[in-house]
Amino acid sequence: MLRDPFLVSAVQAINAPRVPPDSLGSMSPGRRRALTGAYATFALFTVLAGQFWRNLLGWWGFGAVVLVVVGGAIALVVAERPTWIWRRVPKSTIAFLLIATLSIAWSFYPGASALGVAITLITTFVAVVLALCLSWNRFVQTLAGALKWVLVLSILFELWVAVFVRQPLLPNFPDFEVDGKLPMAFYWSRALLFEGGPIEGIVASRNLLGMVALLGLIVFGAMLAAGTMRRAQGIAWLVVAGVVFALTRSATVILVAVIVLIALGFAAWARRTEPGRRRGLYWAAAGALAASVTALVVLWNTLLDVFGKGEDLTGRLDIWASVIGLATQRPWFGWGWVGYWNPLVEPFDDLAVRKGVTYLQAHNAWLDVWMQLGVVGLVAFASIVIGALWRSWFLAVDRPMDAAGRSLPYSAASLLPLLLLVALIGQSLAESRILVESGWLLLIAIAWSTKRRQWEHEPLPADPPPVPAFRRPPEGDA
Repeated sequence: MLRDPFLVSAVQAINAPRVPPDSLGSMSPGRRRALTGAYATFALFTVLAGQFWRNLLGWWGFGAVVLVVVGGAIALVVAERPTWIWRRVPKSTIAFLLIATLSIAWSFYPGASALGVAITLITTFVAVVLALCLSWNRFVQTLAGALKWVLVLSILFELWVAVFVRQPLLPNFPDFEVDGKLPMAFYWSRALLFEGGPIEGIVASRNLLGMVALLGLIVFGAMLAAGTMRRAQGIAWLVVAGVVFALTRSATVILVAVIVLIALGFAAWARRTEPGRRRGLYWAAAGALAASVTALVVLWNTLLDVFGKGEDLTGRLDIWASVIGLATQRPWFGWGWVGYWNPLVEPFDDLAVRKGVTYLQAHNAWLDVWMQLGVVGLVAFASIVIGALWRSWFLAVDRPMDAAGRSLPYSAASLLPLLLLVALIGQSLAESRILVESGWLLLIAIAWSTKRRQWEHEPLPADPPPVPAFRRPPEGDA
C-alpha cells in the first residue's frame, strides 16, 4: 500500500478536479497544497542529487531540470505572496551575496565568477522561497520525502549495477575522454554492493551519499520522536538510512555523525538545566572541544589507520596547501567567487590534481571562501553560519512559550535546525559542499527560518500526526 505522503500528494494532485489554468492561486486548497509539496520535494531532491541528473541527462539536461526548479519557485512566490519583514531577514546573507557579486569586478576569472555568482543567487532564491512559503514542519516533511527518494533510488541503482552490469559503470554523458584505464573516481558506480561497499549511489560519491544518509537519520529520527511519522514507517526509514550509511563506509561522514551526537547530548543536557545555570554546561563544551583537539593531535596516526586514510588525508593536505598559497596572495578580497571550481580556467585547471583526477573544491569550505572572497568574504560567511547556529541552539534548548507567555512542552522538532546545521558545519571541515547545491540551500533555509522564528512565539512546534480520512469530520462540521 502506498504510504509516502508526497507520493500520495502527487497522486491526489493529478486526480483532483480540474480548475481553470489561470494561476496556481486559483486552485483548490488541497490541490494547491499537494502541488506545493510535490514541487518542494522535487527541488530538494535536485539539490541533494544534482550529480544524478548530470550523469543521467548531461549538463544540458541538468540545465533543463534547473529551469523547472526555478520556474516552480517563481510560481510559488506569485501564488503564496509571502510576507517580507526586513527585521526577519538575516543581513549576513545579503552581505555575503553582495560581496560575491562585487567580486566579479576584481576576479582573476570574471566569466567564471559571473557564472558562479548566478548559480549561488539561483540556489539562494530557491532556498528563500521554500523558507518563506513553507512552514518549518512542511519544509522538514518535504526534505524527508527528498531524502527517501535519494536513498531508495541509490539502493535500487546499486542493486541494478551489481546484478545486471556487474562492473563499474560510467555516466551516460561523461565530460572526460573514455580511453584507456580511468581513475575509479570517474565512475558513476563501482559495483561493490555485494562486496559490502563502498557504494556511491545515484549521487556518484560515497561521501555525498553518506551525508544524505546521515541527514536522513537526523530527520527521520526527529520526526519519529515528534510523532509526525508513524512508528513502523519511521523505524523502517531509519533502517534504510542506517544501511546506506554503513555501506558508504565514509570516514568523513562517520566523524560528522560523532559531532552530531555530541551536539545532541549537550542540547539534551541544556534542556534539563535552567537557563541561568548553564555556565557549567558551556565550560564542559569548551573542555570537550579542547580535549577533542588534543586527542586529534596525539592520536593522529592511530585515527588514520582506523579509518584507512593515508598521511595526506587522501590528498587533502596537498590541496589545502595549494589553496592557502593562493589565498595568501590575495588575502583580503580573494580571487573572485566561483563556487564550484571551474576546470576550464586558471588556476583551477591544475590546482588540485591527484592520481589523474582534477578536484573542483578545496575540501574545506572555510579555506575555499578565504581563497575566493578573502578575509572580507570569510567574515560574511562566518556570520551566516554563526548567526544560524546561535539561533538554532536557543530554539532547541529554551523552553517554548505560547502567546500568553505560558510554558509549552519541548518538541523533538525544535532540535532539527541545530542538528542539521551541526552536520553541515562538520562536513565543511573536510568538504566544501556547504557552499553549493544542498549544503548552501539548507544553510540559507535554516538561517532564514530560525530568524523568522525569533519573532514568533512557537519555536518550531511539531505538527500532530495526520488524521486518517475515515476519522475526519465531514466538511462543514464543527
